[in-house]
Amino acid sequence: MKKKSSNANLKTANRAKSDEFYTQLSDIEKELKNYKDHLKNKVIFCNCDDPEESNFWNYFALNFEFLGLKKLISTHYKDANLLTKESPYKLEIVKDTNKDGKINKLDTIKTPLKQDGDFRSPECVEILKEADIVVTNPPFSLFREYLAQLFEYKKKFIIIGNLNAITYKETFKLIKENKIWLGQSIHSGDREFRVPESYPLNSAGNRIDENGNKFIRVKGVRWFTNLDYKERHDDLILYKEYHGHENEYPKYKNYDAINVDVTKDIPVDYKGAIGVPITFLDKYSPDQFELVALGIIGSIDFASNKKMEILDKSGAPTGKYTFNAKGTLYRLYNPLTDKTPAFKDTETGELYSSIYARVIIRNRKI
Repeated sequence: MKKKSSNANLKTANRAKSDEFYTQLSDIEKELKNYKDHLKNKVIFCNCDDPEESNFWNYFALNFEFLGLKKLISTHYKDANLLTKESPYKLEIVKDTNKDGKINKLDTIKTPLKQDGDFRSPECVEILKEADIVVTNPPFSLFREYLAQLFEYKKKFIIIGNLNAITYKETFKLIKENKIWLGQSIHSGDREFRVPESYPLNSAGNRIDENGNKFIRVKGVRWFTNLDYKERHDDLILYKEYHGHENEYPKYKNYDAINVDVTKDIPVDYKGAIGVPITFLDKYSPDQFELVALGIIGSIDFASNKKMEILDKSGAPTGKYTFNAKGTLYRLYNPLTDKTPAFKDTETGELYSSIYARVIIRNRKI
């Protein structure tokens, strides 16, 4: 049987009703160590976790005193579509209830919820209002709605999402306005998540450990937060030059900007607009660069509106047509660097290469 890439796991996550991906404790520790000062004397809410399975709950419960937390809350969601007898409930840790001189998991108070524990339920929204900081792994398929709720109630947060969420116009607007940014610890590769026993393992990189726990790997995972940390203000070191090497930086045909395929190739001496991959945001410092726009229709005004024929993966005509490369940035096809062209101008016959999602930036320090 042919194995699928770990992108299949992302697609499954987007379709799954429960989206129950349990984040590894090691990934949580690497990120949250950057926010100790932010967490002190705060009410922490994990509202998209099965508390008794979640490593978010485990991390905060085990480190309650070390972090100086004021209160820890987590809610359990009961999916009506899943055959489970477990009723929805809330777990809390506030004080040393068992009088052993420590505040930890042994001081947990369990309370039944009246509703289903969905983060959108009125009951959970009331708990959200009490919280200072939300830390969790929300359902990938509900990321837009989840993020909107956090901003509606003006909450600080540290959450996990997929890198492609940057291309949502709502998310990018918040990033551009410096209201949200990527976390400190994950900048590349994929991440492993534990999944429920019922989850199908049909992709490469999946495994079952010696205790029967199932794990999958998901590409493009990132932390999203609005809590500041020192490293995000570090300048990206640039060493390449535009002047004298213009041929290495082709301009788009429908927007006045040069294209850069790899973040490290951003020229140190270019004052104008630059199109970079969305992974640039892993290294983005708001002190060094201005975010101008997302390189898709609706975010920028394209300079042209050419009719083009869509070419297939081999570069052959399809008989199908579009305008402006389906509403994305494009540049002249270069046979030396590009595999095949994606579009053909119906009037001039020029061949074009389409450009995957780009962020348009400017260097503030030139």
